[in-house]
Amino acid sequence: MTDFVRKGRLFRVTAFNPSHRQLFLGSEATPMEGITTRVEVYIGHVELMLLKPLYSDGLHIRRATAAEFAVLSERHAIPAEDIEYTWMLEPDGGSFVVGGIPSWREAERALMGDRESLYSGEPWPEGFPMESGHVS
Repeated sequence: MTDFVRKGRLFRVTAFNPSHRQLFLGSEATPMEGITTRVEVYIGHVELMLLKPLYSDGLHIRRATAAEFAVLSERHAIPAEDIEYTWMLEPDGGSFVVGGIPSWREAERALMGDRESLYSGEPWPEGFPMESGHVS
């Protein structure tokens, strides 16, 4: 299982598009702290979410455990088949999203140019490094 872990960074909800059920979380570069990359997380097909507007100590996105899902399912009437699509956003399980498989991208802020987002739909310039992945 591959979790997404970025500790020590400030993440915030950068966008939610209810008509397309898309959630974006992002962390900006903070050169004063030696962080030069921008990180964005995308979760599509969002059915339900309990979020904080800010995550001051980073994100740890992982699948909900069976015990966590049992509690969430009872509290929020989440169908049993959604256990595969329930994602915890923090180590202690304080925030969660029921939705598609989260993906992430990270790139040097200086290379972004005029782009507002790593998920802008524009092709990423060849030769410019960017890391990306999915939570599984």
